[in-house]
Amino acid sequence: MIDYIKGSITEINPTEVILECSGIGYRILISLQTYEGLHGNSDVKVYIHHYIREDEELYYGFSTKDERELFRLLISVSGIGASTARMMLSSLTSDEIRNAILAEDLNKIKSIKGIGTKSAQRLILELKDKVVKGAGTDSSALFPVSSNPAAEEATTALVMLGFTKANVNKAVSAVLKEKPSASLEEIIKLALKRL
Repeated sequence: MIDYIKGSITEINPTEVILECSGIGYRILISLQTYEGLHGNSDVKVYIHHYIREDEELYYGFSTKDERELFRLLISVSGIGASTARMMLSSLTSDEIRNAILAEDLNKIKSIKGIGTKSAQRLILELKDKVVKGAGTDSSALFPVSSNPAAEEATTALVMLGFTKANVNKAVSAVLKEKPSASLEEIIKLALKRL
């Protein structure tokens, strides 16, 4: 799975970017939010969501992990496809979308092209609790774990066990506050007690 592509922009417009990396040009679909983040730069890092169906394979790109996480949350709702989620991220900022979901602002969500009343209601119903719990955000930005390699490995291991990244980051941060020099095994054991 591709997490990001780092390279130089050869072409860019509000809907897609061609990113050259090691002599290969990747066509990546982007939102206006990402366009604004990338435009004017030559060397960039684009976070990727690899979209595969029977008849097509596409790369959706994002200038931040936060935007990518929200995109993934949006496409988890039945009836919201990748192109609709991209349209949402082009119409409103990530924070505006989260706030509209939390405030149950049906009109703001319906103002997005392609979203009707039923889709907006379903979006609010399915995502409100998840957004409250921190889903759809880059939780590493919310709860930064130190640049300790053992802490990073422990976080990855605990997420792989099925715990949410936000909860894992809280637990690992708490462990490191109490015991900054903890080994990988100690961090995992102590964090598991907190989860």
